[in-house]
Amino acid sequence: MIEQATALFRVSTRGQGFTDISDKVTAWVHDVGAREGLLTLHVKHTSCSLTIQENADPDVRHDLLIALDGLAPRGADYRHSIEGPDDMPAHIRTMLTATSLSIPVIDGAVQLGTWQGLYLIEHRDAPHERAIAAHLSFEG
Repeated sequence: MIEQATALFRVSTRGQGFTDISDKVTAWVHDVGAREGLLTLHVKHTSCSLTIQENADPDVRHDLLIALDGLAPRGADYRHSIEGPDDMPAHIRTMLTATSLSIPVIDGAVQLGTWQGLYLIEHRDAPHERAIAAHLSFEG
């Protein structure tokens, strides 16, 4: 029989950058008691995103921020600027990355590779409180 579980995670960011949510998410899956299933995560905002990325060398995350700055630079001549110069680049960065992720759960474990972590990427300069909806379809 397929069961379902849901949660809403609150994540505080320190401004632009990566916030590791791996432990929070994997602990919840463990607490639910899922053995086999599919985890879906969805961030409920338009200026941050989710990613599965390298968790060993912080230089990777640093370089990814530089790459995003090149793709959607602050200070460009954007029409949408009412929320500040970092807002439109944040929307573009969100569009280029992901707002939802699906991750298998096998033998009770979220299937991340050895060097993979789950991250919320804050694209705005100021700290924010972000909400991530989680849905787990599973066999207990």
